[in-house]
Amino acid sequence: MSVMVVRKKVTRKWEKLPGRNTFCCDGRVMMARQKGIFYLTLFLILGTCTLFFAFECRYLAVQLSPAIPVFAALLFLFSMATLLRTSFSDPGVIPRALPDEAAFIEMEIEATNGAVPQGQRPPPRIKNFQINNQIVKLKYCYTCKIFRPPRASHCSICDNCVERFDHHCPWVGNCVGKRNYRYFYLFILSLSLLTIYVFAFNIVYVALKSLKIGFLETLKETPGTVLEVLICFFTLWSVVGLTGFHTFLVALNQTTNEDIKGSWTGKNRVQNPYSHGNIVKNCCEVLCGPLPPSVLDRRGILPLEESGSRPPSTQETGSSLLPQSPAPTEHLNSNEMPEDSNTPEEMPPPEPPGPPQEVTEAEK
Repeated sequence: MSVMVVRKKVTRKWEKLPGRNTFCCDGRVMMARQKGIFYLTLFLILGTCTLFFAFECRYLAVQLSPAIPVFAALLFLFSMATLLRTSFSDPGVIPRALPDEAAFIEMEIEATNGAVPQGQRPPPRIKNFQINNQIVKLKYCYTCKIFRPPRASHCSICDNCVERFDHHCPWVGNCVGKRNYRYFYLFILSLSLLTIYVFAFNIVYVALKSLKIGFLETLKETPGTVLEVLICFFTLWSVVGLTGFHTFLVALNQTTNEDIKGSWTGKNRVQNPYSHGNIVKNCCEVLCGPLPPSVLDRRGILPLEESGSRPPSTQETGSSLLPQSPAPTEHLNSNEMPEDSNTPEEMPPPEPPGPPQEVTEAEK
């Protein structure tokens, strides 16, 4: 007798999350949908370092020091680790309001603002919040149906509200926010050092080879070195400049979004309520503070009502494991289930009461 095993399909929460993100490895990896420039970043870093390790490092290790390729390998591994950590992690996405929560917020807003006459523009949906004796406005997000926390903003590319939103970086293929900003900063810092390192030792390599065979012959024999020098030269200015800009922001405990909007340096000259007034304290808070956990619960199991599938009942599962009779049967609850499996239409007429054993034997 063959037995069929009924397996329930488990639906994870990441499969139903709104927004424009892609997930891999059963929700463990989270990225934006636009990942083309991220692949270009990987190609440039891997390609340049592969050429450097394959050609220049062996020559420099013999002529100068074996520590040159070791230090280059450490910088390369650290840059790749921080890049992947920035690209594959949740930047701090804030979950959208559930229908009941959104309806409750709407009721609160209507009770506060009152009825708006037809044709008149409703007042802005803003809440005032005090931080360090300074009033900060919490704006309402019409997409997520929530009042955004301080420093949060809605990313138009990923279509999500991100906590302590800094910017959306296409080079890493993800938003940069509260949960991955430190890794982004460490990535651009280590990439700057790696670019300077490779560029400098490529120049040293060309100089050493030129002393033996001449400059033009060196360029002809090492086209890979010429390609590395060109890539590093044009990359150096942008990466080093970006690192300097974010170092300035970290020292002030400020985000790129706040700097672009002029939140603390505009016409009102409002001071930054998040700054401690000390560079060391600001750097420690941004780069060394506790990392909050993700509030998305991407790998959590979605309730069956929300996943859109109905679980098979115990009676349906049990009946699928038994041979089916040609007569239609009706499933009853455990409290209403009779002793035999006949339907009410098929049950014989009532007989005089007798011992339960005799009734059972007669039915058999």
